Amino acid sequence: MQRNLTMMTDLYQLTMMNGYFVNGTYKNTAVFDVFFRRKGQMNYAVSAGLSQVVEYIENLRFEKEDIEYLRSLNQFDEGFLNYLSKFKFTGDLYSVVEGELVFPYEPTLIVKAPIIEAQFVETALLNIVNHQTLIATKASRIVKAADGKKVVEFGLRRAQGPDAGIYGSRASIIGGCSGTSNVLAGQMFDVDCKGTHSHSWVMSYATELDAFRAFAEIYPDNCLLLVDTYDSLRSGIPNAITVFKELKAKGHKPVGIRLDSGDLAYLSKKARKMLDEAGFNDAIIFASGDIDENVLQQLNLQGAKTDVYGVGTKLITSEDMPSLGGVYKLSQIERGGKAYPVMKFSDSAEKITNPGFKTLYRIYEKDSGKAFADLIALEGEKLPKPLTLTHETERWKTTTLKDYEARKLLQPIFIKGKLVYECPALNESVKYREAEMERFWDEYKRLANPHVYKVDLSDGLYELKQNLLNKR
Repeated sequence: MQRNLTMMTDLYQLTMMNGYFVNGTYKNTAVFDVFFRRKGQMNYAVSAGLSQVVEYIENLRFEKEDIEYLRSLNQFDEGFLNYLSKFKFTGDLYSVVEGELVFPYEPTLIVKAPIIEAQFVETALLNIVNHQTLIATKASRIVKAADGKKVVEFGLRRAQGPDAGIYGSRASIIGGCSGTSNVLAGQMFDVDCKGTHSHSWVMSYATELDAFRAFAEIYPDNCLLLVDTYDSLRSGIPNAITVFKELKAKGHKPVGIRLDSGDLAYLSKKARKMLDEAGFNDAIIFASGDIDENVLQQLNLQGAKTDVYGVGTKLITSEDMPSLGGVYKLSQIERGGKAYPVMKFSDSAEKITNPGFKTLYRIYEKDSGKAFADLIALEGEKLPKPLTLTHETERWKTTTLKDYEARKLLQPIFIKGKLVYECPALNESVKYREAEMERFWDEYKRLANPHVYKVDLSDGLYELKQNLLNKR
């Protein structure tokens, strides 16, 4: 589904573009980095949104009505508006792929383009990448806490609007969810749609048993019954078992039951016992209702007998951390035909940015094949063997690797405005994330108090940064 989102920007992007155009610096090459800062217990993020970034860049164009609207604001030079009528992206864009595990402060997307273009794409890129990466990361945490049990995304009705529901669903699949309740997302992205019936179905019949029988008659081979409308243990599960026996007598196999409220650990254990005693050992117990990774950990500790989880609000809104906080910062600018590395200064060390046109390496231990550290380096800088990794601020912390493998994480996506990357199918991004998760030690993936993964600066980048700091 192709959409032109060119006008989805902040006004100040256009006023700055107008300024660059008027003062004649608009063709100067600039480099911008996208990265996020550490928040709470989030040690890693799952990259998502690149497919929509590609779609956005490919469809950049100002329509006639867009130019007319901008003219009506009386803020723009007429020559600039004429320039916009022919506007397109002509620069380079590098990015990590979808499903990649990424860490705070490292560049996950780099734009190198004439500053008028690089400045303009900031808002949309952050909008797309921040949201999908946030939801993919939340999904990854929830799926990890589910400890091998399937998780289905149920969040559409609680999402902040249609796009958040559609692309949040897509991101949740990258993060590890096995399906979604969102039919449009299922259609657009070719993912499994899951769902049963609601409490209103049960309430629309004279009795709960009548409702269950009606549903079973329509869906005899896909019968999963919601049992908590009135009383899960006293009526819901017994009535479901009655219907399951009737289905079995007709040669059909019931799927199971869904619990949507109450003490899920207690109810699931009681339900499992009742189903097993009735001869339905393979009937699944599907649980939903305000679930997140913290709830799942508690359910695991209490020995809950659930098989599948439906997770809605707390996933699609990332309730405990509703924004990723990704930023877009200038790291290099051309002046008078020469490239100058630049950086943002701050009294807070975490707000000081890394200068220059950079690349990103993942360093793997040769013997275990596990990820050991990420290294931010200047583009073109050679990695020595052995490699000494040094903490960015606590320089006494060093580790030397005699034998290692290094992999460049940033891939060329657009070069001189031309798309040079083929976005994989969504299921391929899912497989990629699964494989990469296995290449990290468990201590980095802990949901609480994770061991901080090392993201270090190369010697060349560290020296450049120190030189700029000392010139303040």
